[in-house]
Amino acid sequence: MNKIEHIGIAVKDLEVSNKLFASLFGTAHYKEEEVGSEGVKTSFFKSGPNKIELLQATNADSPIAKFIDKKGEGVHHIAFAVVDIKAEIIRLKAAGFVVLNDHPKKGADNKWVAFLHPKTTNGVLIELCQEIAHQNPTL
Repeated sequence: MNKIEHIGIAVKDLEVSNKLFASLFGTAHYKEEEVGSEGVKTSFFKSGPNKIELLQATNADSPIAKFIDKKGEGVHHIAFAVVDIKAEIIRLKAAGFVVLNDHPKKGADNKWVAFLHPKTTNGVLIELCQEIAHQNPTL
């Protein structure tokens, strides 16, 4: 893992939270996008070299809706940038981590993503992120 790619924060209302974080950082979000397969709408902010992803559920069955019902708004996950997500999935499975995705899937912000189950990471949901190459958009 190279670096923290972003920190994901579950929110009830993206519009309200965008205003709050724009005030906090002194700048507007730079990107909003919906990931239908995950039932989530996202908004990204930059603070120096760091990124924050706000996540709002788009349906009651989405992982974000379930998270907020159980724990309320707050930090949902920490994402790490990786060079080769397939190799990382294999390495982490071999090391005993429970990987929630056997194969990477398309996530927000032009990334391939996979998640590690929090029961094997001290209660923290970990996301692996690899930039989707424009010349080869399939893994």
